[in-house]
Amino acid sequence: MSALAFFFLLAAYYVIRPVRDQLAGATGSVALPWFYAGTFVAMLAVAPVFGWLSARLPRRALLGWGYGFFIVCLVVFVPLFARQARIGARPLGIGFFIWVSVFNLFVVSLFWSLMADLFDGERARRVFPLIALGGALGALAGPTLTSLLVERIGVAPLLAVSAILLLVALGLMLHLSAAHGGERGESAPIGGSMLAGLRATFADPFLRLMALLMLCSDGVGTLAYALVADYAKAHFADAATRTAFYGHVDLAVNILQMALQVGLTRWMLPRFGIVSGLVLPAAVNVAVLVAVALFGAAQFGVAGTAIALIPLMLVVTRGFAYGVTKPAADALYTRTAREIRYKGKNFVETAVWRFGDVTVASGLGGLRALGASLGTIGAISAAAAGLAGVFGWRAAVASRAARDRA
Repeated sequence: MSALAFFFLLAAYYVIRPVRDQLAGATGSVALPWFYAGTFVAMLAVAPVFGWLSARLPRRALLGWGYGFFIVCLVVFVPLFARQARIGARPLGIGFFIWVSVFNLFVVSLFWSLMADLFDGERARRVFPLIALGGALGALAGPTLTSLLVERIGVAPLLAVSAILLLVALGLMLHLSAAHGGERGESAPIGGSMLAGLRATFADPFLRLMALLMLCSDGVGTLAYALVADYAKAHFADAATRTAFYGHVDLAVNILQMALQVGLTRWMLPRFGIVSGLVLPAAVNVAVLVAVALFGAAQFGVAGTAIALIPLMLVVTRGFAYGVTKPAADALYTRTAREIRYKGKNFVETAVWRFGDVTVASGLGGLRALGASLGTIGAISAAAAGLAGVFGWRAAVASRAARDRA
């Protein structure tokens, strides 16, 4: 049932994701710092509200209010997209890009916080890869629905389809919370401060390491996304071909992610421990980025082997991020206190994540202005990927210490 809930949740997101991504492809990486900055500001505004709600509401009410808010927003966007010609594609597109980015991070983070409540550490290592597989199937179903329906019903009604899928996911999660919430005695309000997640990110050793892991590993993903945005702008002239290109990238990512979840992660985590799921993807990222650095062109936009590697880099880094790193990182939170599990985890996976996006996208623009080659960018990113492996290993050690203290 958890896997089915995650299926509907990610299907809801992936129905509308191509609309967001083709906007990035239309502008290239130049506009991404502004998109990410707007998303980061929105995260900072929403995070205290989430902290206040999680401190005062029982778990089922928190799920209802949190997901209900995003369902209502999807419905509100329907008439706005129907009036896109009057509103203007650019302001509507920027607002939608920011909202979808907030939507994705909050709903996924809250889902995995619930999973960390329902499963203990040993069971989490066994079942989290399978639950993540349900999400991967939803990530395949979402773009498929978009492809089948967009020509028939248009863009605006797709938002209503997404809202219905998210409503089904919410119903399943509410049932899970009610049926199994008593097993670990963690369905009551969390209590504490609305800013506890922010404070814990700096004060708690485990959460601090998870934030550093997020910044380094997300830096690799953001770089890949930005370079692919430049690639799409240079190679695809219209929105339809860009949307199709991003759909193909998502398909490749999801196939790799599912293969890893079934063939590697569900076997590796119980046998070698959670730390293996954090160190191995970092090593793979280093290898991919070293290859980009070695074949790097003298300047951005020069055709060659490195340019051909850019879509592949996004597929491999994102596939390992969601197929291996994400289930392992989420399993670490089963060892922590509930306030860390909800408020701290949510802050790291929303505000810290988007802060990293802003920093990396702005830094990429700065390096490009200084004339840095793609090889230089790849080498810097390979170093960041290596640091992600170090922080992941240290976070696993810190989570064991936190569990022993508890």
